[in-house]
Amino acid sequence: MRKKKSKKDEVKIKEKITEALELPRDIVLDEPKIYLTGDSELILENYKGIIDYDENSFKANSKCGVIKIEGADLSIKNITDESVLLKGKIKSIQYID
Repeated sequence: MRKKKSKKDEVKIKEKITEALELPRDIVLDEPKIYLTGDSELILENYKGIIDYDENSFKANSKCGVIKIEGADLSIKNITDESVLLKGKIKSIQYID
C-alpha cells in the first residue's frame, strides 16, 4: 500500500519540476510578484486577498505569507483578482510569517 503524499511533498515536487524545466516560479507555484517603479508605484500580482489598507499601510495575503507595504498617501488605483496597483510614497516592503 502506497503512502499518501502530503501537500508539502507535492509542493517540493512542483518546485523540482519548475527548476528542472526552467519554468517561471510565479506562474507555476503561484508565488507573489512585486513590480516597483521608483518609490511611487507598486504592482502586486498573485495576492490572495487584502487584509488591511489605509493611507500609510497595505497588507495582503500571499502564498509566501503576509506582504506589508508601508508608506505615505498610499492609494489603490486599480485592483483585480490577480493584481493590485498602489500609488503613493512607498517606504518599505516586508514579508511577515
